[in-house]
Amino acid sequence: MKAASLLAKLLMFSCLLLAPLASAQERPAPEIATGESRKELVKADDYMVSAADPRAVEAGVAMLEAGGSALDALVAVQMMLGLVEPQSSGLGGGAFLVHYDNETEKLTTLEGRETAPAAADGTLFLDDQEQPLPFWEAVVGGRSVGTPGTPALLQAAHDRWGRLPWADLFAPAIDKARNGFAVGPRLAGMLEGGTAERLRSYPTARDYFFPDGKALKEGQIRDNPALAETLSILARDGAEAFYRGRIAEDIVATVQDVEDNPGLLSLADLTSYEVKERPPVCHPYRAYRVCGMGPPSSGALTVGQILGLLEHFNLAGLDPMTAQPWHLFAEASKLAFADRNRYIADSDFVSVPIKGLLDPAYLTARAQLISQDKALESPAQPGNPPRREGPRPGRDSSRELPGTSHVSIVDSEGNVASMTTTIESAFGSQLMTGGFLLNNELTDFSFEPEDEAGRPIANRVEPGKRPRSSMAPTILFNDDGTPVLAIGSPGGVRIIPYVAQAIMGFVDWGLDAQQITRLAHVSNMNGTTWLEAETAAVEWQQQLKDLGHEVEVSAHTSGLQTIVLSPDGLFGGADPRRDGTAGGQ
Repeated sequence: MKAASLLAKLLMFSCLLLAPLASAQERPAPEIATGESRKELVKADDYMVSAADPRAVEAGVAMLEAGGSALDALVAVQMMLGLVEPQSSGLGGGAFLVHYDNETEKLTTLEGRETAPAAADGTLFLDDQEQPLPFWEAVVGGRSVGTPGTPALLQAAHDRWGRLPWADLFAPAIDKARNGFAVGPRLAGMLEGGTAERLRSYPTARDYFFPDGKALKEGQIRDNPALAETLSILARDGAEAFYRGRIAEDIVATVQDVEDNPGLLSLADLTSYEVKERPPVCHPYRAYRVCGMGPPSSGALTVGQILGLLEHFNLAGLDPMTAQPWHLFAEASKLAFADRNRYIADSDFVSVPIKGLLDPAYLTARAQLISQDKALESPAQPGNPPRREGPRPGRDSSRELPGTSHVSIVDSEGNVASMTTTIESAFGSQLMTGGFLLNNELTDFSFEPEDEAGRPIANRVEPGKRPRSSMAPTILFNDDGTPVLAIGSPGGVRIIPYVAQAIMGFVDWGLDAQQITRLAHVSNMNGTTWLEAETAAVEWQQQLKDLGHEVEVSAHTSGLQTIVLSPDGLFGGADPRRDGTAGGQ
């Protein structure tokens, strides 16, 4: 189908995107929602897209209406997100894809995580005295940039599951990049404060986001001719054009030529990049099977451990408006993160006890550490999972800041795509080339190669290694193998509790696709129990303290994008904390 025809379809079906279904499943939501935006459930009968920006949803819906697959829509959505939500994802980053093929009933997970340059080693983030660099000194500039994986991932996935011509999928994003798009509220809001000051560090990004020295404002029309040119090249020549030739040469020059913080990325790193197919990580929860991405993502394993521990408690019989289920959730999270921080890293480089971490007997033993009346001392100690090989690695305390975006899609054939995509923290490395920002993904590695006891850290920097991630694109299946929920979220290390909590709400309390996005957040990454500010979670503060939790209140900027598949149709939800929506037909 021609680009003009696709754009016409985009306009025709944009009216479908914001039509809410007030209560399709007629389930009362516990009043523990955030108060800013009361987004409502969206229903469709044939296909649906849930993504972080309405224009990205429109682009995806246009592809589905044109007869495209979930994967075709995913490419169009990602290209648009890279334009209108550049602070979160784009060509310069990486992604994890969980895909279900309804015809073959096969679940596949493809990994497009960034890789460390061949010249990088455990000293990458150490200063001259072999001490870890301050975090933001490591982030800003070329040192933090890993080999981007998103273009290669999308090409590999399209080769398997695409139906529309590759070039057609770029048409909506190229059109808006050339002719301009209205700056959204989240992008405009992030061009203020400390983030904005870092973004002014380098001229290309500064001139794009601060034309004439002034930050872009909500509603302001901004074009991106450089990105339009890059997208046109990729549309014509495929993703290979990203890893060879002019685009690749510009990426390397941008990374290496930074005066104050140059990086090590080379042309050889780009040309040798490979997308990896990893075995899905699946685990039971009540009557469901929860499936996601394995290492180097810690998402599916840690979500699986949290849920596996909670399965020992009758959450459905607890009132979600009280502190008790959230005490149990925080305790399960402590134990799961204790194991995550010790054992999970790129499984091509270290032995990760995947089966052992989810072993039912192991989780039962760990669950016995949880008391309903008293919090565990923090930090909780890691366990000793079965089927673990080699010496116990050192404890990793690397940071992982909120950024990222998530897309959930179901097409008319029943195929499901759940993809979390990122350039790591907001605006990545702050370096821009070809109209897109480059990631700072290497700062997801441990800055220190060993812990205080001299034990090698599993997530240390090594040449060609992929840093550990918390991204958790997920698909839930019922007991007969039918997919029932596609879900994921941005949010850095808090992605894991966001997704685990939403699944808990769906399974244990029967909440719908929108209600699970509105749950007030509680998170614990093996230390402080964090409660989401300006929500009902704050009301549980004293009760949790009385149980022995160290409690703090903060903002929790999740971005859950959900689709529930049911006999009554498709039901979509979008997190009220961000600009996203759901739409379809």
